[in-house]
Amino acid sequence: MNVVLFGATGKSGSRILNELAERGHQVTAVARDPSKLAGSAAVKVVQDDLRDPRHTAEVMRGADAVISAYAPPADDTDALIGVTERQLQALALAGVKRLLVVGGAGGLEVAPGVSLIESGHLPQEWMPIATSHVKALAVLRQSEGIDWTYLAPAAYFEPGTRTGKFRTGSDELISGEGGESRISMEDYAIAMVDELESGAHLRQRVSVGY
Repeated sequence: MNVVLFGATGKSGSRILNELAERGHQVTAVARDPSKLAGSAAVKVVQDDLRDPRHTAEVMRGADAVISAYAPPADDTDALIGVTERQLQALALAGVKRLLVVGGAGGLEVAPGVSLIESGHLPQEWMPIATSHVKALAVLRQSEGIDWTYLAPAAYFEPGTRTGKFRTGSDELISGEGGESRISMEDYAIAMVDELESGAHLRQRVSVGY
């Protein structure tokens, strides 16, 4: 597929980029600072800061799908909401319908009707970004004409090992036998590209964990 990847220099984005390239997809890797990326026969590098939907639409034009691994500044996590809105505008302008988003765990349920945010177990320093992710998901759910998928990682989402072994769910936080909720960014990247290729969960949230 021809895939446009935003946030390609980030922790999760760089791993998704590697997974896409290894599986033979043609990738347009987008970053605020493209000097941090190396182009190749399979990877075209372009610059975009996601401020102008018209410019972003030109980056997206002709793509089969768009993946957003955008990460907002730590001191302005709600920037994620505006970026999500502008990405949806750009998709409409470009005539691209498929969007996959690197989401957050905070809105996932740890018990029926109780999210991780509401449980009291989420460290306070994670609350701003968790809350912003919930708001961004609401923007996606209110959209029309876009086949989005919101891929929510486990609570602990860090660089690690590519094992190829993980579980997926829908709105529930996935935890292991010891109660720990974890997924490596490498295995998450597999789940993301699996979903890209299958298109199995259109306009849905998908959770990923061990």
